[in-house]
Amino acid sequence: MHYSIKRKYIMDIQQSEWLDKVRQQFDFAPYPRVPLEKLPHDHYNDLFVHSLVTPHYLRDRHIVDTHGKYILDVGCGSGYKSLILAIANPGAHVVGVDLSDASVELARLRFQHHGFENAEFHALSLKELPSLGLQFDYINCDEVLYLLPEPVVGLQAMRSVLKPDGIIRSNLHSYLQRDSFYRAQDLFRMMGLMDGNPEDFEIDIVKETMSSLRDNILLKVQTWGTKFETSENSEEVISEILMNHLFQEDKGYTISQLFAMFEAADLEFINMVDWQSWQVANLFSTTENLPDCWKPVFKGDSVADTLQLYELLHPTHRLLDFWCGLPNSVEPLRSSRQWDMTDWQTCVVRLHPQLQIEVVKDDLVRCTTALSPFEISRYITMSAPGPLFLDSSAAIALLPLWDDPQSIQALVDRYQTVRPPHPVTLQPISPEAAFAEVQQLLRQLEQCCYVLLEASEGTLIE
Repeated sequence: MHYSIKRKYIMDIQQSEWLDKVRQQFDFAPYPRVPLEKLPHDHYNDLFVHSLVTPHYLRDRHIVDTHGKYILDVGCGSGYKSLILAIANPGAHVVGVDLSDASVELARLRFQHHGFENAEFHALSLKELPSLGLQFDYINCDEVLYLLPEPVVGLQAMRSVLKPDGIIRSNLHSYLQRDSFYRAQDLFRMMGLMDGNPEDFEIDIVKETMSSLRDNILLKVQTWGTKFETSENSEEVISEILMNHLFQEDKGYTISQLFAMFEAADLEFINMVDWQSWQVANLFSTTENLPDCWKPVFKGDSVADTLQLYELLHPTHRLLDFWCGLPNSVEPLRSSRQWDMTDWQTCVVRLHPQLQIEVVKDDLVRCTTALSPFEISRYITMSAPGPLFLDSSAAIALLPLWDDPQSIQALVDRYQTVRPPHPVTLQPISPEAAFAEVQQLLRQLEQCCYVLLEASEGTLIE
């Protein structure tokens, strides 16, 4: 048999075996195990991440309208993330695909239960995506790529159904963060617990084995928390064991491998989903006395190198969670860092739609009425470098954003009205100083994507 034909034959067999293993595991235990009646309205970080507005603004500095967009949820499982996508993107059409027929049926039931009709679900593999006959504005592929024999093939499959200006959100397990669980999987594979699909018998052996180990044994310290011993929710414990100690086809990767996949799939990195938690400078108590070789890192000369350094220094991220798209697919608008004063004076300020909700507005009104600071980062924590408070004057000035977009001048005028006078001279703040303080506040909030700024003329980068 010719080498290339033989290699394809072997790969087809491996692919078939992989499909059977993964399908069996998720047919036995559809994931995530979230009750059908549960709604994610208070999952502010998840809604923020799954809103098309967030990655489009980070890449394009453009505010996208979600109505009429087509969203693909690859590996939709029991449909809970698909529900988050539907809620976070009003008017979008959600298509969910999964290997597991049991999971797909649960996803359909979940959407029927909540009355969401603008969705469809199919039992399909990644290579069958073209059979849908659709092109997508956004593809969400959560907790899937690291299960594939070749993740780059998965990226290529998604690229084939992505619109030219579309965005993919996906992730890989971090090898450096998760190495202890890979040791656990090797252990239980040696014991024969992963020869077939792990079920109740294999789960019980894992429980008995780990519970019987002395408390100072490294594998137990690293992979067996107190929740496994004390949790009253047996469903949660079963899910944790299946998704960690007995996870079929689970593999880990590094940042350098991830960027090699982007190149092989002809995709362009946009940003890490939790970008604030990948800041290398935050790992040092001070950066003033570091050797000169660190200067390019803090200037951001190479995004891939900077992320790899973070990974080597502090591998705390279970997921290498990222957004990517087609190379040179859009011309981004100029960042506010490139604006001149005319841009600022004519810009329109919008609130991120995942903050523009009644519970946040009510909290803001309560704080401003009491003249107490308002913690805006309380609702979306993942994009803030730490707790972020607005003093009462700033909160009062920004309050109209909860109703409609505002010109910066309208916010400045309101701020100038409510800001207390100078404590010594009792002079009110000048219009110039008020503008500068509001400008600085908006810059800070934009870094977290809490506010979105649009220059009125929408000039493209030169």
